[in-house]
Amino acid sequence: MKNRTVINIAEVAKRTLRLEAEAIDDLQQYINADFEQVVELIAHCPGRLVITGIGKSAIIGQKIVATLNSTGTPASFMHAADAIHGDLGMIQEEDIILCISKSGNSPEIKVLVPLVKNFGNKLIAMVGNASSFLAREADLILDTTVTQEACPNNLAPTTSTTAQLAMGDALAVCLIEWHGFTAGDFAKFHPGGTLGKKLYLKVGDLSRQHQAPHVQLESTLKEVIVNISSGMLGVTAVLDKDGVLAGIITDGDLRRMLEKEIPASSVTAKNIMSTHPKTIQKDELAINALEMMRQHDITQLLVLEDKRYIGIIHLHDLIREGII
Repeated sequence: MKNRTVINIAEVAKRTLRLEAEAIDDLQQYINADFEQVVELIAHCPGRLVITGIGKSAIIGQKIVATLNSTGTPASFMHAADAIHGDLGMIQEEDIILCISKSGNSPEIKVLVPLVKNFGNKLIAMVGNASSFLAREADLILDTTVTQEACPNNLAPTTSTTAQLAMGDALAVCLIEWHGFTAGDFAKFHPGGTLGKKLYLKVGDLSRQHQAPHVQLESTLKEVIVNISSGMLGVTAVLDKDGVLAGIITDGDLRRMLEKEIPASSVTAKNIMSTHPKTIQKDELAINALEMMRQHDITQLLVLEDKRYIGIIHLHDLIREGII
């Protein structure tokens, strides 16, 4: 085993990030007419964008496919090695092919490209060598040429794959804006997990999991305590004789009242309540409820349907759903 070379770890890391950042910045010179045509071609494509590549470029291709699919552009991945062993059958007449390669001269690419061209599909090259076989054969080029890899031997794909990934993101974001893809559209493709819940879960979906604890203005202290305890939310709403929300009582309000040594027999809900409770409409997104709680440093909100009190949303509901 070779002796370990002593290095300045922080300096190596910073150099790597600097080289990759510079490479991404340099990509701006390649946002040209070809790039614009690629965006328009994909935007108008009645089929899918089929992305292919070999080695590390294939891995980048899979990530770009995932990004495009999740933002409304149909895409599929076809490994270049598997393509020449049967996977070419996945290409349909209306599809566009995007081939990713740093050198543009790998054996698999040289075999694959003529086969794709025989199909008659448009071929886009995302390539780091503008004079390569792939670049010459492609209809359009996304140039991802880099000066050097961050690897000290200038061999391991590092800067080049970062450039490919960044170019793929630029392409995806242009398509997002082209199609007017909204947060609501995004939620349709991400119904699971925390991200999806932030985009579609509403206050009413959570508040309905609880009773809607409430007392009347003239309810006794004992009735208030029993109501708060049975609801297990540490809070209850106070309604007037017409059922209109008049205030809120929290367990903190009870403690502050007891500290004043007021005779319990004379205390009613209206003596304890806060008259300006924080409320939220049931159709608001749950993530907006979280922002309100943070803004006002509270743990619950009273939920309204128009002006009618219908329940409570608690910070614990948001934690349980993974919103936080």
